[in-house]
Amino acid sequence: MVGLGAKKPPSRKGSMADVPQDLLSQIERLEELFVVPTEKLKEITDHFAKELTKGLTVEGGTIPMNPTWCMGFPDGNETGTFLALDMGGTNLRVCEVTLTEEKGEFDIIQSKYKMPEELKTGTADELWNYVADCLEQFVEYHHENEKLDQLPLGFTFSYPATQDYIDHGVLQRWTKGFDIDGVEGKDVVPPFEAALAARGLPIKLTALVNDTTGTLIASAYTDTAMKVGCIFGTGCNAAYMENCGSIPKLAHMNLDPNLPMAINCEYGAFDNEHVVLPRTPFDIIIDKESPRPGQQAFEKMIAGLYLGEIFRLVLLDLHTQTECTIFVDQDVSKLKKAYSLDAGFLAAIEEDPFENLSETEDLFKNTLGILAKKPELELIRRLAELIGTRAARLSACGVAAIAKKKGWEEFHVGADGSVFNKYPHFKLRGAQALKEILDWPESKGKGKNDPIEILPAEDGSGVGAALIAALTLKRVQDGNVAGIRDPESLLKAMKLQKK
Repeated sequence: MVGLGAKKPPSRKGSMADVPQDLLSQIERLEELFVVPTEKLKEITDHFAKELTKGLTVEGGTIPMNPTWCMGFPDGNETGTFLALDMGGTNLRVCEVTLTEEKGEFDIIQSKYKMPEELKTGTADELWNYVADCLEQFVEYHHENEKLDQLPLGFTFSYPATQDYIDHGVLQRWTKGFDIDGVEGKDVVPPFEAALAARGLPIKLTALVNDTTGTLIASAYTDTAMKVGCIFGTGCNAAYMENCGSIPKLAHMNLDPNLPMAINCEYGAFDNEHVVLPRTPFDIIIDKESPRPGQQAFEKMIAGLYLGEIFRLVLLDLHTQTECTIFVDQDVSKLKKAYSLDAGFLAAIEEDPFENLSETEDLFKNTLGILAKKPELELIRRLAELIGTRAARLSACGVAAIAKKKGWEEFHVGADGSVFNKYPHFKLRGAQALKEILDWPESKGKGKNDPIEILPAEDGSGVGAALIAALTLKRVQDGNVAGIRDPESLLKAMKLQKK
């Protein structure tokens, strides 16, 4: 049933009055499966903090904890014009960011390109040629008939990558539905640069950036209390600034132990061993039927890519049980299509303001061809609340784990992603979970003025990538070339840009 600290939201007046006992029993069973009580949140967070530390060791762990070679926060005095490329799971975005003389100010122009689904399972050549074509289109459109010198590029590559240098990255594994052969285990920069060179584009890749690291840096550009960047969207992840002395796997480089180093946690992989997360039978099905079974265990329970699928599997299970309890004599063929419902579908259900859930009724009729009765609509609404609430509460465990590991009690988190920005009640549910995990006083946990406050992030994949490119060039200029593969060509790009 409902656990401590996870009270059922107040029902609309009389909402459960007409729900028959068999459906009430199913709702209670779903609450037992999906509610995460306070003590479980604390247990998850403690294990999470240990796994973050383990990921920084030579032996490593399930959470990659990738050093990014972004070594410091911006001070607001960065200037120059930079390209930023963001290769996400749904769109490709190209930005031109001009960091102005005004401290902390910038101008941005941008274009979006759809990431075709067939590219996600195509060939590496097709992928890089498409990306380079988009960059070419952008440059031609915004700089028609201009003679351009080399433009530094921050490339937001939002997939787990090992970086021995900031201007390269070896893909560890595809996420977000990508499954292209021949890319994992290889540096993604040379084929990307080859595609640029084939088109004669005046672009110099300066920094390969994860969107989470970009979010951290962009948010810190305007907020000095910012210590963590998070993504709650198609996937989930976080980045924070570690000191090099706390990263044993970099000890062989003899870096100053006090130097800062942004860590891209890639913590969607937390608990791949299935030690502590409260997985349901539906989570297990999603994992088994995914392109990468056994990977991204945490992400598969909380990220936008999976919320609608969890919802769909539960409804289908309720319909196909021996004693069918919902959608009796209804055609559920559309409900049988995997990944046909997204997180936006659940969000629409939770946002339905009407007592009789008429918007949800229309949604089911128009999207799935299912005529849901009032008691079924109540179950549908409660299921959406349970899945959405579990995602928000589990998401808070990652933030709390970083806080515990670092001993930070008060700071800001910059968060981006469709789930954070668009899913109803996500922020408030996350704040409530942080309060329970970290034992804040009763007056806290409201989402505003909390010791740890999660705020909408600045544009990490655009402004953040540009800032990291600027910080990298500044490091080269200052003679700090640790983690930079090709400092000479970066210096050349700087000289060209200043002409």
